[in-house]
Amino acid sequence: MIRSIYKFKIGDKTSSDYLCPEMKNTIALFDFSKKINYKNELLAGFTVAMTMIPESLSFAILAGLSPLTGLYAAFMMGLVTAIFGGRPGMVSGGAGATIVVLIALIKTHGVEYLFATVVLAGIFQMLVGIFKWGKFVRLIPQPVMYGFLNGLAVIIFMAQVGQFKVTQNGVTEWLHGTTLYIMLGLTLLTIAIVYFFPKITKVVPASLVAILIVFGVVVGFGIHTKTVADIANISGNLPKFHIPDLPFSLETLQIIFPYALVMAGVGLIESLLTLSMVDEITNTKGNANKESIAQGLANITNGFFGGMGGCAMVAQTLVNLNAGSRARLSGIIASIMILIIILVGAPFIERIPMAALVGVMMMVAISTFQWVSITIVNKMPKSDIFVGITVALITIILHNLALAVLVGVVISALVFSWDNAKRIRVSKHTDEMGTKYYEISGPLFFGSVTTFMDKFDPINDPERVVVDFKESRIVDMSAIDALDKLSKKYTQQNKTLHLKHLSEDCRKMLKNAEAVIEVNIQEDPTYKVMPEK
Repeated sequence: MIRSIYKFKIGDKTSSDYLCPEMKNTIALFDFSKKINYKNELLAGFTVAMTMIPESLSFAILAGLSPLTGLYAAFMMGLVTAIFGGRPGMVSGGAGATIVVLIALIKTHGVEYLFATVVLAGIFQMLVGIFKWGKFVRLIPQPVMYGFLNGLAVIIFMAQVGQFKVTQNGVTEWLHGTTLYIMLGLTLLTIAIVYFFPKITKVVPASLVAILIVFGVVVGFGIHTKTVADIANISGNLPKFHIPDLPFSLETLQIIFPYALVMAGVGLIESLLTLSMVDEITNTKGNANKESIAQGLANITNGFFGGMGGCAMVAQTLVNLNAGSRARLSGIIASIMILIIILVGAPFIERIPMAALVGVMMMVAISTFQWVSITIVNKMPKSDIFVGITVALITIILHNLALAVLVGVVISALVFSWDNAKRIRVSKHTDEMGTKYYEISGPLFFGSVTTFMDKFDPINDPERVVVDFKESRIVDMSAIDALDKLSKKYTQQNKTLHLKHLSEDCRKMLKNAEAVIEVNIQEDPTYKVMPEK
């Protein structure tokens, strides 16, 4: 009924051409014309759940938390963001990126402070979405994306290498002998299946087939090898509502505020970068602000139901996409599957060989690495190469994704400013009336004001000077201050300086700065260089 109303014809247009965007979005919720491949979504969801469990367990144990705290986070983050998120196909869970920044807080103040911090971080993330600040992820340059993904690929791969170690009596050492060979052989078998199976058929996700085959080989031949049960017991109950048990005071806020701010930033950066990655892979457009709100809501839910919080998970998202998922259903199925495993399926899942999961995640790491960044390295500017390598190294060494991206963006911004500072040009000529014209090309901003000021000669110039901004614009307060200083230099010589062909936004900026500067704008009401936006 709704579908037929939405698409009736009016002349040469459909009715949808006359609807506002909000109405289109509302009707689109009921538009079932886009077919969902339920088989792909079901199998992808199951595969994602299998790969998410060991990672969530590992990071929970690393932070000194109960294994169930990590699994609850995987369930709640995945479910809430799958339903309310701004990017179908994206998977969120109990990620290491967010819990790593909270380890110090957990050790000094305990798990209750963790839950309160996760709630506050969720509030910060929701505010980002409500105020539509998610769009600023577009300011992240491509070299930063390359460095981020390459560094993340190395982290994912090295985390799997760590599974070839065993801890006994408090001592961690590498596997050796027959145990090592079995683990290595099963891992290579998994990698081979994941790589070659899609060449036979893509009906079933290769990663799921690999897990099932390796599981069958281990059980069928009675092979003794490391399993999920060797990491932790994952059996439990439904998560229960729980208000963090800590003093509600200013002192508490002072403790958790900086941790919450860092967690919110790390989670959003990784989530929105993952969103951008999925946009490129699927050639569709996600909603960064909607995703920010969903991430915040999911973390608030975690804080009140005993989860360690999290964000989007690049590796699991790639597993999901490689399995053929393009809708929200797989994320919902993966989350429900994790809950079912917690409640009743733990005995079965705990028997899955870790080698199978390690092999799947290694292939994810290989596919995450941006190999194109190596093939085009000789064609990239040196500054972009430096940015990409710097971001990758910070990601690998410090495991701080937010810091890595921030450093990359700052370096890119400084390089951009320096390049633009060198582009400002000034051409000069004097008309028959004796008026000297300075025609400016390039933006006038903090990086270019020194070069700009050096182009003028107040002592030797005639009494009337015009600065023409036809091919330029005033960008910031440094530019306004430079114009003020230039104007005063000409005034001291009893000469007049006029500004011409200013765009409307430049005029407004100068008008607002009248209290601190004094410039003479030459009116030109019939000519506009740049329309007001």
